Amino acid sequence: MNLSTRYNPQEIEARWYAHWMEKNYFHSEPDEREPFTIVIPPPNVTGVLHMGHMLNNTIQDILIRKARLEGKNACWIPGTDHASIATEAKVVQRLRKQGIKKGDISREEFLTHAWEWKEEFGGIILDQLKRLGASCDWQRTRFTMEPKLSEAVIKVFVSLYQKGKLYRGLRMTNWDPEALTVLSNEEVIYKDEVSKLFYIKYRLKGTKTKFVTIATQRPETIMADVAIAVHPDDERYKN
Repeated sequence: MNLSTRYNPQEIEARWYAHWMEKNYFHSEPDEREPFTIVIPPPNVTGVLHMGHMLNNTIQDILIRKARLEGKNACWIPGTDHASIATEAKVVQRLRKQGIKKGDISREEFLTHAWEWKEEFGGIILDQLKRLGASCDWQRTRFTMEPKLSEAVIKVFVSLYQKGKLYRGLRMTNWDPEALTVLSNEEVIYKDEVSKLFYIKYRLKGTKTKFVTIATQRPETIMADVAIAVHPDDERYKN
């Protein structure tokens, strides 16, 4: 028998993973053993997994396999997240390349394209996890836009609203002028740029020599200014 002097991951890993799947080693059912469950932080179906996902999922896999070795009823639940705003941007981008404007199609038609995107990239993501050797219970795979999960989200939001924990208020937000929606800070891409500060003197009413100086990076907004607010206890503005 000739043994290769080099490790061949394509041959070895695929063969052993197929064996694990055939034997259904990763599936779990409730029993008398101590439960140990991890719900995978579902990766967004905006594209494919990156090195950050690989590191995160490797750590989860180590923890779930350790729990199995300790005799616990270990269950690692896989799934993917619809990431609505980010995924919508990707779908709109793809439609644009096909000569289709989002505003020219119905909501139902757009959702059809969105689900097609999910099936394509959601499948790639799950295959990537399997290539990584992730020991997930694949029979429990979920997607955050499934009807039952969507119902659960709505139920929780309504409950939080009724308890006064969720409310609408005036806030400074990040606005996406293309998707016409607000974004969380996590969705915003920041970049440094070399710019200038412009110092503008606002003359005090009834005087010719007294000013309040304002520094701004956006002088184009000056035309909309109608007032300046100062702190009443600030010694600089007592007059």
